[in-house]
Amino acid sequence: MHLRALLEIVAVLGTVGSLSFYVIAACGLLAFLKQNRKTPIQPSLPPVSILKPLKGVDPEIWQSFCSHAEQDYPEFELIFGVSDPADPACEVVRKLQATYPNRKIKLIVCDRLLGTNVKVSTLAQMVPQAAQEILLVNDSDIQVESDYLKRVVAALNDPQVGLVTCLYRAEPAPTLGSRLEALGIATDFVPGVLSARWLEKGLRFGLGSTLAFRRADLAAIGGFESILDYLADDYELGRRIAATGKCVELSPATVATFLPPYSLGKFWQHQLRWSRTIRDARRGGYFGLLFTFGLPWSLLMVIASGSALWAWFFAAVTYGVRLGVASATASHVLSDRRTVSNILLLPLRDLLAPFVWLAGLVGNRIHWRGEDFYLKNGRLSKVN
Repeated sequence: MHLRALLEIVAVLGTVGSLSFYVIAACGLLAFLKQNRKTPIQPSLPPVSILKPLKGVDPEIWQSFCSHAEQDYPEFELIFGVSDPADPACEVVRKLQATYPNRKIKLIVCDRLLGTNVKVSTLAQMVPQAAQEILLVNDSDIQVESDYLKRVVAALNDPQVGLVTCLYRAEPAPTLGSRLEALGIATDFVPGVLSARWLEKGLRFGLGSTLAFRRADLAAIGGFESILDYLADDYELGRRIAATGKCVELSPATVATFLPPYSLGKFWQHQLRWSRTIRDARRGGYFGLLFTFGLPWSLLMVIASGSALWAWFFAAVTYGVRLGVASATASHVLSDRRTVSNILLLPLRDLLAPFVWLAGLVGNRIHWRGEDFYLKNGRLSKVN
């Protein structure tokens, strides 16, 4: 068989696989929207301890903190944890305490290093300081709506639900790298989560944007101490709770995260770390990403076919479905107007994706929080 004919077959298979993925993502999207229309907020709203581990000051951190302090919820406490008492985030927390004197807001210095993942080490030291049975963990840069706690905690009224997590949209800085990062979250990551949920009849992992669970379910997996050296701690927490037989529920609430002004180099570095993390955590899923590269496969198909009319038609249909699912996810699931306005950058993002995938396929060294680590079987070890 001639090389050109072989390339054509491979490209057609890749394009068919990508189109299939986009259709599955559309099914996942519709299932999520259908469920949300049927999810009332329950009257039983137990007290909640919100745990927020901090390191440094993220973009829009003040607005993010205020959105938590202004929750329309009967009883909750906010607990902030830092590993370094000189962390600049401490001043922001003290300002929050002064601004909301009637809220229960604590700042805890967690100066023991219990494992390689400093965030999880901090969380392990924060849990004993929490007063409530229901715990909620989210990242420091997460901004939420006023009914966030009501919508998230409602799912825990079902004793079979062990963990509740949330989708998130990214608010990019004006730089190209930041806008490409936000596009990837809305048009690749979120459809991927919805696809996994639809195919697997539920989630088997958590997202760092929100992790809500009972103290007893955390204790059943050995507490945060059991995942002290894991990079993808949110994924691992959800996986372990699901392994106990409890469900991981995807809340109808969505939240926002604020991206720094990534240069293209920083964008590449972050994407590479993310890719190696996914490869290490879900190897089968990582190789499945090959069938999400609709634009590269379609272009290869057109070239290998000698620019045949049928190839152009198939490519147009495939990318049309891609754009439709991406736009629908951004607008109807995430209420993300920024991604919709940046949709013309999506072809650039899609052409870069295979190169990120190839780079992530090899190597186990990552740069995270200003330090270099080796990643193996989910666990981190410092580079000497």
